[in-house]
Amino acid sequence: MKIAVVGAAGMVGSRVVAEAARRGHAPVAVIRNGRPGAIPPGVATVHGDANDRVRMRETFAGADAVVVATRPVAGQEHGVAATTRALLDAAAGIGVRVLVVGGAAPLWNPAEPGRLVLDSPEYVPVPIRAVAAASVAQLAACRDHPADWVYLSPPAVLEPGSRTGTYRRGTTTLLTDAAGHSRISAEDLAVAILDELENSLDVRHFTVGYR
Repeated sequence: MKIAVVGAAGMVGSRVVAEAARRGHAPVAVIRNGRPGAIPPGVATVHGDANDRVRMRETFAGADAVVVATRPVAGQEHGVAATTRALLDAAAGIGVRVLVVGGAAPLWNPAEPGRLVLDSPEYVPVPIRAVAAASVAQLAACRDHPADWVYLSPPAVLEPGSRTGTYRRGTTTLLTDAAGHSRISAEDLAVAILDELENSLDVRHFTVGYR
């Protein structure tokens, strides 16, 4: 598959590019400028602003799938939903499927049904509430859009680590392990993303995590 990865310079995007290349796909790294060292040699790189619908539509032409792995800089969280809409607009114009890597905040708290992770201080302390709330708005933007999309909420803790190739898949409730921790490495999140692209389970919103 030809897979356009928007935000390919970031923690998740760079690992999605690497995992796609590892599996023999043809990833296209979409970045703002430069060529980060995290992008494997031989991978095509395209420069462009994620908010530029025309440029993104040109970039997505011929792709079998698009992965949106963008993250806002501090103070710009309010722009997440608008950027997501712009990318969905670009993809919808050519009929390509989009997997949006969002946040854990739109998931339900496993200990308190009916309460979002966003409203759970044990998972979302005050300093990160703004970016967490942005992911809730991002999912709402997806739900209001006619494009072919799927939204992946990572667990509460997502950080660089090892690629084990194993994970547990869930629906719309935060996954925790036996000790109550909710986490996954960025490497294994990339594994889950490629698994979904290769064998879609035809859902709109799902999550993953370790057992």
